[in-house]
Amino acid sequence: MFKRKDDLKPFEQKVWLASPTMHGDELKWMTDAFNKNWMTTAGENVNELEKIAASKTGMKYAVALCNCTSALHLCVKFAGEKLYGKPQISHGALEGKKVFCSDMTFDATLNPVVYEGGIPVFIDTEEETWNMDPVALEKAFELYPEVKLVVCAELYGFPGDIERIRDICHKHGALLIEDAAEAMGATLNGKQCGSFGDFSAVSYNGNKIITGSSGGCLLTNDIEIANKARKWSTQAREAAPWYQHEEVRCPLMPIM
Repeated sequence: MFKRKDDLKPFEQKVWLASPTMHGDELKWMTDAFNKNWMTTAGENVNELEKIAASKTGMKYAVALCNCTSALHLCVKFAGEKLYGKPQISHGALEGKKVFCSDMTFDATLNPVVYEGGIPVFIDTEEETWNMDPVALEKAFELYPEVKLVVCAELYGFPGDIERIRDICHKHGALLIEDAAEAMGATLNGKQCGSFGDFSAVSYNGNKIITGSSGGCLLTNDIEIANKARKWSTQAREAAPWYQHEEVRCPLMPIM
């Protein structure tokens, strides 16, 4: 039941987001990168990060990026091109297309939808989980059967009913982008968050369970997507001895 603003009372005690906690080896590995001159978007530490992230979530590949917003943008771009084909120059991959989005989340969940020309349609939140309501999602598909993409956030690291949401998406022939920014390490029925979506992303921002001060990862089981994500997130340069570009890179940079 909808509650008026006057009926809402703040919590007496707040539950804070995670605060960075150092365990002793962080400076060691930062120094290691400096000493080995890995002042770039590659290196042993980045490779190890990707390996651990993929292993933890049960996915085959992880692509390290400067933040989760970059990962979400790539997810949206991949989904748009898979659904609607490659857009013309200066046009987004979702141009004019409606996309179902969580209505209670940080704006980075849906900003990439707008970056790619999509039109967010907000799905109500269920009171029990603070996440997307599967009942409302099913109703939305009845109202807008043409929609083929859903972006769902796992707010505060809680998966909600992500399995049911995934099944509803696939029932209607839609792709699911799982915004697991806050949910790395969380599970639902023994399955890791970040492994439910057709495309998924996690965050290493300063208030997350695991942090690198910033950063994020795109998660996928498709080697072609992983390789393309690395290409798009840098300068989309072709494998040629000269500067040759046949695609436009995404505007958000890879992890440093």
